Amino acid sequence: MTPRARGLLFFGGTVLAALVFARLGVWQVTRLHERRSRNATAREARELPPVSLDATLAAGGGTGGALDNRRVSVNGRYDHAAEVVLRGQTEGGVPGVRLVSLLRPLAGDTAILVQRGFVPSPDARTVSLAGLEEPGVVWVKGLAFALDTTQRGQPLEEGGQLTWRRVDLPALRQRLPYPVASYLILQEPDSALGASPRRDEPPLLDDGPHLTYAIQWFAFAAIALVVGTIVGFKRQP
Repeated sequence: MTPRARGLLFFGGTVLAALVFARLGVWQVTRLHERRSRNATAREARELPPVSLDATLAAGGGTGGALDNRRVSVNGRYDHAAEVVLRGQTEGGVPGVRLVSLLRPLAGDTAILVQRGFVPSPDARTVSLAGLEEPGVVWVKGLAFALDTTQRGQPLEEGGQLTWRRVDLPALRQRLPYPVASYLILQEPDSALGASPRRDEPPLLDDGPHLTYAIQWFAFAAIALVVGTIVGFKRQP
């Protein structure tokens, strides 16, 4: 193969690579637009007046989709015997678990999952639940999020304690003797609540890494074309 042919072949390879990089950049831009659209919808929902679920549950209403990203409040009692421990969690670099409790509302018979917060754990799996219970009637307020009914929780039992990788609504519904709503309440920080578990801040409605990734892929495409042109059309001695 002549040097000229090798140069053209190299240039063709860099053009192909640049097209792939550019396509990945466009994909990230598309994901950015989708995220901004979801964030706008979520932001509008969060700005609406809070919803008191007591009357809604008594009337048999309150679906996950309608409550997604809505601020809600509800009165009830926790069923701590059915505590859901989410393993493999971190907070500020500290390993731990998150507690999701089943709240039995005073109105209606449908329980609601409440993410109460983070508890440090050296192995991010085991935790003593002693002292973390909230007995009696509690008033829960926070953000409601519709649950994904397709994800699986990967339950794991170690040392007599059952932990989950994520909330698995279908599996929980099979295990529990009462119905469970299709949404979860993220209980927000409140000075009136105990120090543990540490309540979680609501998810940020930002652009995420998509814009940075898009710029990187477009930069890779430009570099590939520049290098391909310089090397591919380099004059041979």
